Amino acid sequence: MKLTLLKSKGQLSKQLFISCITVIMFFSQQILAGVQGDDTKKTYQNPVDSRSLPDPTVIKANDGWFYLYATENIRNVPILRSKNLTEWELVGTAFTKDTRPDFEPKASVWAPDINYINKKYVMYYSMSVWGGEWTCGIGVASADKPEGPFTDHGKLFRSNEINVQNSIDPFYIEENGKKYLFWGSFRGIYYIELSKDGLSLNKGSEPKRIAGTAFEGTYIYKRNGYYYFFASVGSCCAGLNSTYRLVVGRSKNLLGPYVDRVGNPMMENGFEVVIDKNERFLGNGHNAEIVHDDAGRDWMLYHGIDVNEPKKRVLMLDEILWDKDGWPYVQNSGTPSLEAEAPVFK
Repeated sequence: MKLTLLKSKGQLSKQLFISCITVIMFFSQQILAGVQGDDTKKTYQNPVDSRSLPDPTVIKANDGWFYLYATENIRNVPILRSKNLTEWELVGTAFTKDTRPDFEPKASVWAPDINYINKKYVMYYSMSVWGGEWTCGIGVASADKPEGPFTDHGKLFRSNEINVQNSIDPFYIEENGKKYLFWGSFRGIYYIELSKDGLSLNKGSEPKRIAGTAFEGTYIYKRNGYYYFFASVGSCCAGLNSTYRLVVGRSKNLLGPYVDRVGNPMMENGFEVVIDKNERFLGNGHNAEIVHDDAGRDWMLYHGIDVNEPKKRVLMLDEILWDKDGWPYVQNSGTPSLEAEAPVFK
């Protein structure tokens, strides 16, 4: 009896020891997994959306989502949303067949620019047909919510009314209590002052030229005392023959003069290249706004042409870095990333 009891106690002790070791190993693995999880960086791949979404514009709305709008390769201006800039879902369109702008017959809505003005989501847009450089124009619409519905307020101007050929690609910015609209495409970049509500031109304001004939797709970003004038040069829409590139100049003043790194004026078509082509993506340009993530990094959405699907202009994302002299650039020798560390949003 004593021997049997001792044997049973020995077996019990052994089983208890094994159980303790198992529990320790389990919790050790969980702790290790947690640590590894914190250290593992999430990545993304370009394109971040393979739908055709040319000329993107993006805004972070009051509901915490990023909303993106684009030239209407998806009819009536697509609206997508995302929490992290890398995963996008289509949530609707800005207009319907009945509410879409109509001041230019048979035209498409191109290159919208979304903003939050006076507690409204205000979208400036182009209306044009290919080759209609004197009949195209820029209009404005607004909505209470980023997903719409948008109410069209009609045209601000046509090319033949304002005497600026190829009046497309609007960009809105505020400075010192004034509201400005920049626009233009390969016939000079111009600006004009808007009314206080941003829905019409300021009375008596006239267009003024600010950059040369090499550019379209204006976006201006203020950083460390400089205004960075992003634009695109080259052909956007020739499939595998597209030569589009994202470029930049800068100025100490919003209204210029803008110059490249060595002082060549953008008025005379000087520029610095920010994003060029590589073996996978070409025709890269017409960027959206710079977005800051929760890790303090800057990100830019733009469109590009994937050589595997050259009929579309797909949605691209890359981190914007700044060199010691304050000029923006991207990794990979200034070309789109194939796979990279993802933005951080908590």
